[in-house]
Amino acid sequence: MTAPAHNRHDETAATGRRVINLALQGGGAHGAFTWGVLDRLLEDDKIGIEAISGTSAGAINAAVLAQGHLKGGAAGARAELDRFWLRISEIGLISPIHRGWLERAVGSWNIDESPSAIWVNQLTQLVSPYQLNPLNLSPLRDLLASMLDWTSLTGEDAIKLFIAATNVRTGKVRIFDRHELNLDALLASACLPQMFQAVVIEGEAYWDGGYMGNPSLWPLIYHSASRDIVLVQINPLTRDGVPHTAAEITNRLNEITFNASLMSEMRAIAFVARLIAADGKHPEVARLKHMLIHMIEAEAAMEALGVASKMNTDLDFLLYLKELGRRTAGRWLEQNFAALNRYSSIDVREVFL
Repeated sequence: MTAPAHNRHDETAATGRRVINLALQGGGAHGAFTWGVLDRLLEDDKIGIEAISGTSAGAINAAVLAQGHLKGGAAGARAELDRFWLRISEIGLISPIHRGWLERAVGSWNIDESPSAIWVNQLTQLVSPYQLNPLNLSPLRDLLASMLDWTSLTGEDAIKLFIAATNVRTGKVRIFDRHELNLDALLASACLPQMFQAVVIEGEAYWDGGYMGNPSLWPLIYHSASRDIVLVQINPLTRDGVPHTAAEITNRLNEITFNASLMSEMRAIAFVARLIAADGKHPEVARLKHMLIHMIEAEAAMEALGVASKMNTDLDFLLYLKELGRRTAGRWLEQNFAALNRYSSIDVREVFL
């Protein structure tokens, strides 16, 4: 993992402003948590964003943020994210997956045991999207096509974007940077194979990027000046106890699968950090880039949500997640702003290894 050493003058002393990179995980409707985190970060004029690596819902959040930022800076990005998620809630009204009377009565957001969620899960195990949706209709495609201006997003004035998708044939991750990013690439990053037909780009079929990069960190290491990566974690890393019900097993498998690639990249980052600490003056080691890692997460709250809630786009649920993200990011800024551009605010080995 060699990369050019960080030569950019640290802005902290001159302006107090911290320039960071964002790494946004995917997680369906749980991406509304990231919406809240981004809303709070954008509210702080001492935070600047150089680049974003995103997967699935994280990729869509990244593109919508970048589009809004081009229109009207941080305020424009916040407004565009609001518009996107409100439209998602409207589109979701046709979905069979909603909180039922029982979940509402007990105040639970977990709908894994609701009849509609069980029915949809069984249906997707028996019938493919090629059979369920032979015309490949996609309200999400229509929404994104109406919101995003690809000519602007791929220009030099835009925030750098790195979007991950998984090649169906090779099983390898492909990163679409802002020069090759388009609507199909964004949809490919969010293409769950049980729900959507594979997205074909240049003759190759792609599925959700979360299988091989959730999100991919290496583009931020090689193609940005800032050393800071702020990971917005959606999928819990740890969960106490052994799952017993079918829903619990599916949920934990989903979390492990979509964290696996991130674990591998964090292992490499920790290894490089050890090399630099041990012999930072060696010519070969001096070429390595010492990354500063931070993480915004609400693991306890996200643990309470089942996998089925990733398909729940009810407005009350999305707004709950947004507010959770805002509160979490606010606390994180209070506790860790001073670390930005200076040192990692988490112990990578302890958290990920």
